[in-house]
Amino acid sequence: MKKIRLLPIFLLMVLLVSILAPQALALEAPELTSTAGILVDMDSGRVLFEKNADQKAYPASLTKVMTVLVAVEAVEKGEFSLTDSVTASDSCLEGMVDDGSTAGIVPGETMSLKDLLYCALLASANEACNVIGEYIGGTVSGFVDMMNARASELGCTGTHFANTHGLPDDNHYTTARDMALIYREALSHEVFAEIAGTITYTVPATNVAAERQLSNTNGLINQNTQLYSGNYYEYAKTGKTGHTSAAGYCLVSSAEKDTIRLVAVVLGGQATQNSSGGYDYGNFIDSRTLYDWAFENFSIREILSSSELITEVEVAMAEDDGRAILRPNSVITALVANDFDVSSLQRDIVIYSERDGETLEAPIAAGTVLGEITLRLGDEVYGTTQLIAGSAIELSKLQYMKNQVAEVFSMTWVKVVIVALALALISYVALVIRYRILHKRHMRELRRARLERQRRMEAENATRVFNEQPQAAQAPRQREPVTTAAAQTPRRPQAPAQQPARPAADEEKLKAQEKARRDYFEEFFKNKD
Repeated sequence: MKKIRLLPIFLLMVLLVSILAPQALALEAPELTSTAGILVDMDSGRVLFEKNADQKAYPASLTKVMTVLVAVEAVEKGEFSLTDSVTASDSCLEGMVDDGSTAGIVPGETMSLKDLLYCALLASANEACNVIGEYIGGTVSGFVDMMNARASELGCTGTHFANTHGLPDDNHYTTARDMALIYREALSHEVFAEIAGTITYTVPATNVAAERQLSNTNGLINQNTQLYSGNYYEYAKTGKTGHTSAAGYCLVSSAEKDTIRLVAVVLGGQATQNSSGGYDYGNFIDSRTLYDWAFENFSIREILSSSELITEVEVAMAEDDGRAILRPNSVITALVANDFDVSSLQRDIVIYSERDGETLEAPIAAGTVLGEITLRLGDEVYGTTQLIAGSAIELSKLQYMKNQVAEVFSMTWVKVVIVALALALISYVALVIRYRILHKRHMRELRRARLERQRRMEAENATRVFNEQPQAAQAPRQREPVTTAAAQTPRRPQAPAQQPARPAADEEKLKAQEKARRDYFEEFFKNKD
């Protein structure tokens, strides 16, 4: 009895474990001290983690990412060159603050556009951004308009720039999500990525100053930075810092481990004094936390094999079963959580011929692109690849001939010709039938006429015979004896007997036949009209 009572308890425990197990295995999100943050897969753009990612915040010097991006794109378009000599105008220092970051550029100083870009990103020089803006955009305000337009093109919905450098302005703001979009785009340009990953850079001497040594302010990649030393991260590759009292401590950066590449944005970080008398900066701590969390819990996995048979599609005029088996053109890999269930992905399959309302016809070579497949989870896309024919589909000659015939008979002008021929045939048959009917009627009339003539001729002959009978009844004439002299006298040759004249009845018969023939044709064509 005791064992029986324990059985329900055991089953209840199993049920509870099965229910709670997924929650226990669920990926725990990292904790950030900064106001907002986001972690993005650099290759796909998928968000791995976010905190207040759409909350508006001051970007501080992260603004300079967009400033340099717009300038680099202008160079790539051929409008400017990195070797262009640019002279700082008198207005380059307008709006500057005494404690703002600077490279010491003064009005009238000339340096290359490339050196100005390094000053802006590595030294975070505010005046360098104004010089760049005036040169590329004509005026600083014109360049700011270009920055806002580019942000809109990238899909930023919570960003507006009021200056080139990021000093506080109520109309100057962004979001963590928008800044991730901007930084991903910036890193896709080789010149920008090279500058953002540089630790130190030497600016050659100019017309007014000796050479300058620039040092990257990003403590994740620069162990010797004056402000943020002690924050080095071995997997970090690039980055840009930002700080004002209104914005807090901000950082946009990238890191790479094995084949995983990530972008992290942290806004509104705080600085707290540590036990050694130094400061712990929230922007660096939170960025490292995000990277460590992702590298530990995520991996690049194959979510679709290139050998998997995805679907079949009908092929017209094909031999055998007339179906093509489609497989992926390439493997789809994605950065996903280690416990991610690949079978949970939705498959969106598009067959081009079906989408375009066309008929897929043989022959089809192996490897021909016939469609595409997209793997998604909700609105988040994990990958897309083409669908190709797994094997060649041969053309059936018999099916091809049938198809060609069907196509010919489906043409409008062919249908018109067929209808016309059918009508002509029907008319011809009707005429033949009518001709035969009238011909039979005509022949009957001819037979009646012939019989009538025969009857009349027989009557005439009978009358003639009757009239000649009295002469035949007379006695034959006695033959006189012939004398010798008479017998010896030769007879005179008699004239040949004249042929009797053709009876009038034959002429009447011919005339009657001719008249009947004319009457038949006149009646036939009269009725036809």
